[in-house]
Parts: sequence; C-alpha cells; structure tokens
Amino acid sequence: MRLFFIAALLLCCPCLFAQTIIQKDPEIESMVREVSPDSMQSYIKALVALGTRNTLSNQSTNTRGIAAARNWVLRKYQEFAKQSGGRLSCFIDTTTLPPDGRRVDRPVLLGNVVATLKGTDPADNRIFIISGHLDNMRSSPTDSIGDAPGANDDGSGTAAVIECARVMSKHQFPATIIFVAVSGEEQGLLGAVFMSEKAKKAGWNIEAVLNNDIMGSNNSNETNIIDNTRVRVFSEGLPGFETEKNAVNIRTLGLENDGKSRQLARYVKEIGERYVENLQVVMIYRNDRFLRGGDHTPYVQRGYAAVRITEMNENYTRQHQNIRTENGIDYGDLEKHIDYEYLRKNTAMNLCNLASLAKAPGMPDSVKMDVKRLGNSTSLFWDKPKYGTAKGYYVLVRETTSAVWQKKIFVAATAVTLPYSKDNYFFAVQSVNEAGNESLPVVPAVSNR
Repeated sequence: MRLFFIAALLLCCPCLFAQTIIQKDPEIESMVREVSPDSMQSYIKALVALGTRNTLSNQSTNTRGIAAARNWVLRKYQEFAKQSGGRLSCFIDTTTLPPDGRRVDRPVLLGNVVATLKGTDPADNRIFIISGHLDNMRSSPTDSIGDAPGANDDGSGTAAVIECARVMSKHQFPATIIFVAVSGEEQGLLGAVFMSEKAKKAGWNIEAVLNNDIMGSNNSNETNIIDNTRVRVFSEGLPGFETEKNAVNIRTLGLENDGKSRQLARYVKEIGERYVENLQVVMIYRNDRFLRGGDHTPYVQRGYAAVRITEMNENYTRQHQNIRTENGIDYGDLEKHIDYEYLRKNTAMNLCNLASLAKAPGMPDSVKMDVKRLGNSTSLFWDKPKYGTAKGYYVLVRETTSAVWQKKIFVAATAVTLPYSKDNYFFAVQSVNEAGNESLPVVPAVSNR
C-alpha cells in the first residue's frame, strides 16, 4: 500500500509542481543586460559638475547652469544617433516663458532635450515616451545662483532616459520611442505642459508615458528604511481627462480602477518583474505622492496613459535642500547617496517596458462584451489591431478585488466565451506577437449584437 501511495504521488508531482512559463523576448533580455550602472554614474557626475541646473540659471555659459546641461544631454543623444542607422534624431525644443508671479520671476527660455527613435513601420504611428526632468532646485525654487547637485532629483531620472536611449538606439522597433529630458519641472511642470500640449494639438498617438522622477536611492529619513528591491509606480484611478463625460459609464461598469493609466501601471509591473530580477514593482493607487505632482500629470490631464516611477523610500533631507551639515546630517542631493545597482534595475525596468510596448502589435480594436442576455459565462469579441501582426490574443481575467490580472488565457481567434461571470470578474484583451510581446490591455465596452 505504501509503495502504491509513493508511486501515485510521483505521478502527481508534475501537476503539483508545474510551473507557469513566462515567454521572454531574447532581444529584450539582451538589452536589459546592457544597462550599465557605470554609464549612469558618468551621466550623473557630469550633470552634478555643472553646479546648478535650475531653470532660471545662467544660460550664457557652457560650464554651468541649465543651458549647459541641455547642451550636454544633446551631445549624448548625438553620439547615440551615430549608431542608430539614421533612425535617432535629436534637438532642443524651446519656448520663452513670461514671469508668472510664482516660480518664474523673469522671462526665461525653456528647453526640452528630445531624441526620437523613429519606428520602422511607416503605417504605425504609435508613440511611447520616457521622461525625466533635467532641472533641479535648492531650498528656494527661484534660487538660481547657489550649487544644487540634483543627483537623485532628478539626475537619476535623466540618467535613466539617457541610458535607455543609448541601448535602444542600436535596435529597431515598429513604433516610435521618444526620450526626453524636460526642463521647468520644479517651476511647475512647465516643460511637460509645453510638450504634452504640443502633442495634443498635433494629434500624436501617444499610447504610454513613463515618467521617472527620484528613482536612484533607496533609504528614507526618519524611518531609516533601506530597500533596493522595490520601486513605486503611481497611476490615477478616475481619468483626469473628461471625467464628467465618462462618469456614467465608469459607475455603470464599475471601472473606477481600470482607467488607461492604471492599466499601464499593471503592465509596467508585469513586464518589469518578468525581465528584471530582484525587483518588485509596487503599484500605488494615486496619481502621485500625497498632494504632490510630477511631469506625467500634464499628459494625464490631456487624456494620455501616463505613470510616475519613483523610488520606494524617499529621503527628504536630500530633496530641495541647500547643501549643509546640521546635527551630523548631510543635507543636499549629493551624488554619493545614489545606489547605482538600484538605479540600474529601475532603468532596466523602464527599458523592458518600452521595448515590449514598441515591439508589440497594436491594441486589439473594438473590444466588446456581449450583454444581450443574462448568464454565468462571458462572451467577448474584437477586431484585429490596426498596427502590426498579432499571433493571437490574451484574454485577461481578475476578480473585482484584485489589483492585478490573475488569469491570462491565449486565444487565436477574435472571439471567446469564458466560464466566468461578468458579475464577479473584470476582463480585458491584449494582442501578442510571435516573440511574446504584448500590447496594452483593452477593457471591453458593452454590445447587444
């Protein structure tokens, strides 16, 4: 009897210990391995050496201030363009801002440093953006004279943008990727407002914005938590764009937790944890930190899916501080406080998401749920994506109380009926190609077909 039990147990083991195999794209894995902490250390040291990058600082010198910083980033982009086969182009996009009586006390030339990696598919007009802000500040936002290293806020985010441009410019993607170091964040998100408004007026098809701000250190003041294995992704719940117009549909379908930015955050978590070891992406259910803002917000306000990526534990003795020592504490955003291995992981998390999105086919079109009759099963149907070729589709399923998608069901056709009640579950559909790159998910609308 004992031998029979052991034999039966052995027969059951493959089922008991079966693993879910996650498909990874070898090209993306290779790019992730290429992300270099040494490269990012060189970027941050070069930026810190410019003394200050305050938006109001001197723009007539090449050795100090915001203009020198812009020109330095542009030169890095120009280096990378040489390895891109003509696909990467870059420039400084400028506008002149008048005084606003708040954080702009005089007319100032505002400039975003933009590098565009053009997609290889002429029919694919999708755009994916990664951003960090180049400017920084001391204790006073209008102090443009004193030294302000800005190593972490936001030298870390700028370094991540530059490193992604370096690695990705050697590869081809069907969709377009824009790498931007914006200015004016500390003056009121001015560079992001300028760029997002320009995009809206021009009708850019922006599918996702990854904004990186303060993501290169890993310890907090007061609580003294040290942890370089987790990073936060902030995303809005209710849409910041045309909320009243969409409110009835959101309430009727219970989609308070399924806006475009929240879907992007779920995607960032899944793909980031798939490709980057020893990193947990923690979803925070608010657009930004409590009563604070970032450069993704102007995009959110214009209807784009945008999230903020920030270190798990912030240290406020190093943010917006004049450099000084008080009671044994070193105040100021100094380069010595950067954890470059943590920054490497967070940058790699950005890169794998950008690459996965830009390589994936477009989102499935016209995703609908059949509601013509009551039942305990759910029927979904959709059209092929407008861009790229889909091998098939993943139908995503989660309980209404779950933060993330719990089931991923592959379907080769453009319709499926599942034995899950629409009363108890949420659904979405995403396209997937031969390499396993998934589009962003689409939550179904209702249909009485």
